[in-house]
Amino acid sequence: MSPAEYSGLGDPERSIALLWGKAGAPTRGPKQRLTVERVVATAIEIADADGLDGLSMRKVAERLGVGTMSLYTYVPAKAELVDLMLDRATGEVRRPEAGMGWRERLELFAREHWQLYHRHPWMLQVTGHRPVLGPNELRAYDDALGALALAGLDERDMVGFVDLVEGYVRGKARNSIDSAQAERRTGVSDDQWWTARQFFWDKHFERADHPNLTRVLDAGAFSEQGGAFEFGLARTLDGIERFLADRD
Repeated sequence: MSPAEYSGLGDPERSIALLWGKAGAPTRGPKQRLTVERVVATAIEIADADGLDGLSMRKVAERLGVGTMSLYTYVPAKAELVDLMLDRATGEVRRPEAGMGWRERLELFAREHWQLYHRHPWMLQVTGHRPVLGPNELRAYDDALGALALAGLDERDMVGFVDLVEGYVRGKARNSIDSAQAERRTGVSDDQWWTARQFFWDKHFERADHPNLTRVLDAGAFSEQGGAFEFGLARTLDGIERFLADRD
């Protein structure tokens, strides 16, 4: 299922009422046994293990030991449930502390989301450009904007640079998670995959036709990808810093 299929499917008024605690208590069903928070926490556990394709209201009900119809007194459908899951997971992101500069705050935002996506890979199955408008999501975004406000940027540049950092983190996290999931599915690590193709470089690769790739290969640069996220993050923040210096 494509990421876009998981975005914006629920009733917006029902989702927002649940996200902001305005939905009221259920009027029927096993009131003493369940809460919306418990339903959402259980759904996250399932999605962490099986992804959003493996999540269903039936599975959540089975895990909780109730009938599927009982869940609908708490959450209208899977679409609204995914909205709640996204916002609850985003609540794990640490907030900046007093005294942090703009760069330190933005680094925190980036690293926290990098770790968040690795704890909950299913979050990347939801398109990132349609926010759920929940309290945790808005708080995290507001904190990122605040970092750039501290740097003295105007409103348009604040939005542009937050989008730049957020897009970088999502893209790198997706690549990292894709690699890990491919290894789990196939039982073949990236190192094993490349080792099985060493014959290509030995027998078929024309070094003279690819001088720049040959230079990189000879330097062993592809074997040092562990710091790729940190390298790219630092260069992204360097770019913002240069932008500030040029403006001043």
